[in-house]
Amino acid sequence: MVKQANDVLSTFGTTIFEVMSKLAMEHKAINLGQGFPDEDGPADIRQMAAKGLMDGPNQYPPMMGTPSLRRAVADSNHRFYGIAVEPNSGVLVTSGATEALADCLMALINPGDEVVLLEPLYDCYLPLVLRAGGIPKFVRLDPPHWELNEDRLRSAFSSKTKLVLLNNPMNPTGKVFNLQELELLADVIIEHDAYAVCDEVYEHIVFGNLCHIPLVTLPGMGDRTVRIGSAGKTFSLTGWKVGYITGADELIAKISKAHQFVTFTTPPALQNAVAFGLNKDDLFYEDLQTSMQSKRDFFRNGLQSIGFETADCDGTYFLNADISSIGYEGTDEEFCRMITTEAGVAALPVSAFYASEGAKTNFVRFCFCKREDVLQQAISKLDKFFTNK
Repeated sequence: MVKQANDVLSTFGTTIFEVMSKLAMEHKAINLGQGFPDEDGPADIRQMAAKGLMDGPNQYPPMMGTPSLRRAVADSNHRFYGIAVEPNSGVLVTSGATEALADCLMALINPGDEVVLLEPLYDCYLPLVLRAGGIPKFVRLDPPHWELNEDRLRSAFSSKTKLVLLNNPMNPTGKVFNLQELELLADVIIEHDAYAVCDEVYEHIVFGNLCHIPLVTLPGMGDRTVRIGSAGKTFSLTGWKVGYITGADELIAKISKAHQFVTFTTPPALQNAVAFGLNKDDLFYEDLQTSMQSKRDFFRNGLQSIGFETADCDGTYFLNADISSIGYEGTDEEFCRMITTEAGVAALPVSAFYASEGAKTNFVRFCFCKREDVLQQAISKLDKFFTNK
């Protein structure tokens, strides 16, 4: 008799990203499900990585990260948000933001601690919390406006609350939390003497006149908050898996104890190339924002021309569409399978991002960080499909 594997992770099926991407490949559909750009990042950053591979060194870099990247991350925090961190002790480089999340959860919670999660939530959050022994407490945000409800928020907290995991800007909603919502969140966190782990990988992809406000900048949050960034999202290099955590020295010291037993290090050539990228001038970051906003507007207009109503989207790569607005009466998962196999366009069911009861199942998430011609092909396929239905 074979002994049972880990009874936490084995209860989760294959991630919805992999399921729908595989279905898209099988049917040669345009994949607007998984969140990655279809063009590689800046050539000069990639050239720096290639040069680093050839020139070396290619041996273990420091466990905390290369000095150049830790300095660049610290400088970037100060440049964009006025956050002061010590590069040698307040910055930790990880192999992607997912590793950063795992490190933070393993380091900061003990079995039985409660962890507040805002949903819909990125798919790795819940399994990572459960594997670390945490007890999830959900706060549901509903489309189309994704408001943070104070009663729901406060009811999720208790004397056992240890940590809040905040994704801002938020995948899959495209929500950017405003100052009033962040102040409410900070007040409740401080009242319960909890930590905050902030997944801010889309920090530079915020639209219109809005701006990204890190929770750590609010009064009383500096010593209890860490923020996670990602080169993959900022530089359209998702395959590099270079992430970074910043926070108070004491918190980073705790988290580094977990990191040393997970990946320990990240390729030095990639780290130093990311450091070069973080030091790019303001024009690069402005172009990133305007380019992604243009793609959002183009795709949103296309969906609306077909008859879809769309939810608010103030940042990230993602736009959510209401399938009931075109008269579809099935579930969001059935809809996604239908358009993937019959229309040739893949999306993700938003219900897959909820874990608690009561979530709406009439929204699907499209990823718009693609070339405009690809987005146009997707719109044309969907238009033709629904016109002929």
